[in-house]
Amino acid sequence: MDFIHLNNMEFYGFHGALPEETRLGQRFRVKLSMAVDLKGAGETDDLEQTVNYAEVFDLCRAIVEGEPKKLIESVAERIAGEVLRVYSAKVKGCKVTLVKPDPPIRGHYESVAVEITRGDFA
Repeated sequence: MDFIHLNNMEFYGFHGALPEETRLGQRFRVKLSMAVDLKGAGETDDLEQTVNYAEVFDLCRAIVEGEPKKLIESVAERIAGEVLRVYSAKVKGCKVTLVKPDPPIRGHYESVAVEITRGDFA
């Protein structure tokens, strides 16, 4: 299987369980990997034979910058579901990592994140 990776896309959203998160918002980073057969695109140099990652970026942005959710698990699930729905003819599976770099947690850490895998992602 071949893969398309969109790494460290950064958006500003209003997700979180705490009132200040939904009021003030914060940064979110998304890494998305999609299992796609890229042989046809590689042989023909035809965009129609692959997934337009500019469109996928816009889809991710719309979700992260859209309707607030309490849990980043819900945001990641929505990204995976929409990618698999919109690109069902080409994307066989996907892995979404959603990173919250600055959650309101006391202590020292780089970030918190969730990672989900949906579909056929071997």
